[in-house]
Amino acid sequence: MPQLIFLILIGLVAWYGYRSFKREAARVSQRIRQAEKEAQTRAQGTLVQDPKTGEYHVRKD
Repeated sequence: MPQLIFLILIGLVAWYGYRSFKREAARVSQRIRQAEKEAQTRAQGTLVQDPKTGEYHVRKD
């Protein structure tokens, strides 16, 4: 019985690690795509409008 509990725990840890890995990989992939698009257009960031003043500024990632 202890072996079964141990295997279930190992399975849960592996499942959680896999989910975390996929989430991090998607985040990094999105960031790389954004950087490639900025390099292609020679942009230095994304302009975002400040709702209070209405002025635009470069978004800091």
